[in-house]
Amino acid sequence: MCLGVPGLVVECDELSALVDFWGVRRRVRLDLADEPVAPGDYVLNHVGFVIRRIPAADVQTTLAMYEELVKANTGSGPVDLMAADVLGEIEAGRAGRAGGTGQ
Repeated sequence: MCLGVPGLVVECDELSALVDFWGVRRRVRLDLADEPVAPGDYVLNHVGFVIRRIPAADVQTTLAMYEELVKANTGSGPVDLMAADVLGEIEAGRAGRAGGTGQ
């Protein structure tokens, strides 16, 4: 299964965008985007490529779904592998920023 992670576009140029994923900023490619994106848009990222701009009407629902996914993985129940991947990326980004290597 593939996982597209939602994020907020902070800045962009013709080929790439700086996207904020829950406080973790990553530069991602725009080659595969389904339509042009601009700062303030939310997008789905998959392996470093924007694959879709999230329509404004769907942003809150999409973010709420991911928040639930992450929250479900912080309890004592079974580990959800998708949530573990998202949490791992968030923690890696935060650790990188704390060490001065984040963007």
